[in-house]
Amino acid sequence: MIRGADMSSERQPVARDLREAAQGALARRLAPRWMEAHALLPLGIDEGGAVVVAAAETPHETVLDELVRTFARPVRVVAHAAGEIQAALLTGERSDESGAITTTGDGGDEPALDDLRALADQEPVIRLVNVTLLDALRAGASDVHIEPLAGELRVRYRLDGVLREMTRIGRQYQAAVLSRIKIMAGLDIAERRRAQDGRIRLRLEGRDVDLRVSTLPGLHGEGIVLRLLDAGATTRDLATLGMPAAIEARVRQLIARTGGIVLVTGPTGSGKTTTLYAALAQLNSSAVKIVTVEDPVEYRVEGVTQVPVQARTGMTFASALRSMLRHDPDIIMVGELRDTEAAAIAMQAALTGHLVLSTLHTTDAVGAVTRLVDMGIEPYLVAATLQGVLAQRLVRVLCDDCAVPRAPTADEQRAWGAAARPRRAAGCERCAGTGYRGRTGIYELFVPDEALRARIVAGDAPSALRAQARAHGTSSLRDEGMRLVRDGITTAEELLRAVGEDAA
Repeated sequence: MIRGADMSSERQPVARDLREAAQGALARRLAPRWMEAHALLPLGIDEGGAVVVAAAETPHETVLDELVRTFARPVRVVAHAAGEIQAALLTGERSDESGAITTTGDGGDEPALDDLRALADQEPVIRLVNVTLLDALRAGASDVHIEPLAGELRVRYRLDGVLREMTRIGRQYQAAVLSRIKIMAGLDIAERRRAQDGRIRLRLEGRDVDLRVSTLPGLHGEGIVLRLLDAGATTRDLATLGMPAAIEARVRQLIARTGGIVLVTGPTGSGKTTTLYAALAQLNSSAVKIVTVEDPVEYRVEGVTQVPVQARTGMTFASALRSMLRHDPDIIMVGELRDTEAAAIAMQAALTGHLVLSTLHTTDAVGAVTRLVDMGIEPYLVAATLQGVLAQRLVRVLCDDCAVPRAPTADEQRAWGAAARPRRAAGCERCAGTGYRGRTGIYELFVPDEALRARIVAGDAPSALRAQARAHGTSSLRDEGMRLVRDGITTAEELLRAVGEDAA
């Protein structure tokens, strides 16, 4: 049979394709140790009936003969990096005879500390961890979840706000993989019974990447979540965030003020920090001093004094705020108002001629008022300092390559008339079958006028404040989201996922 070993470089398989192949039927027909020794991995069968094999270099004639004999088909070789092939082979099912790393799982004794270090320093483990992180960066993942299940480790990426399973790793590698990540993050590898937090700084494909690492003990062992922060990424401009023109114009007016507090609200992962940095980019100039306190510093901004929170050294949000006020700032950005002390200092700074930008976790914009009062801020102080609140969510955008028009429902037809252009998700190779590619924001802006400030001081319920705001033209998150559904940018299902039933 013809052995097509032409080292074709047609389409390079990505790391997750390799991992899937390592767990596939073709790979199971070859001895794992043999594949590792020759740095090759069968990927699949092409249209001509040949077995496509990824290899780091042209295999020896005897190796090709063995492949042809095993599969009884022609063999075509495509070039790929040896490290990624060997890392992928670790994810395949293999027995102890393969010579692979073996550690204990549930019910067994925990490996000794020296054994953990030795396991974590083995080259295949280092490759597996590095390839996983590189694959996540290439895919645009915001988080990597490494979760122990009853019989294996599951690896999931958060892509466009939604978790997607990428691969599974044999349970026998759990201690080695987790120990490797903990060593990189400077964590205690011997401590497996309490949560730990750390950070990793890497350079991947010429980019500096910061990773926040969090471990959590569970029923089947420790799970790890890594938040990827691209230290080399540039800050966004307000014009690129997808705000309606009217809301963008009002936001620009709010941040141009010389005092008061402007808040951005929403759940974790809704893009609040990106919006704050876009505001800073708008304000940053040689004429003003801007100081930030963040946990962690997600983007580096030239000309801005950025202070990272370091709880171990006593540098909390509150202590950093007290210190920065002695540095004569014009603008202060607080990553998050987490406690009463920090909120009180921020509100006092806003009252004394500083523009303060910060975030809160609330369902909608009006909810920020209630949250501040619940934190112990007097209603009159909230009314005096609060300039505006921008609530936001991120929704996935339909893939333009595969989205198809759909007929509007009767309610949609009545509401939108001829303007209705809804579409539905289909799924294609470009969007990995999800039907969506990329995200955009939906926004609700609450700017209290004098009547609303009086209601805040009087302690009116959020429902009353919300009704008053709606009467003065404030659109809800749901209203803004439905505009995107009408225009075929996203779907009603995606809007429900991002906003839920509460934001009416």
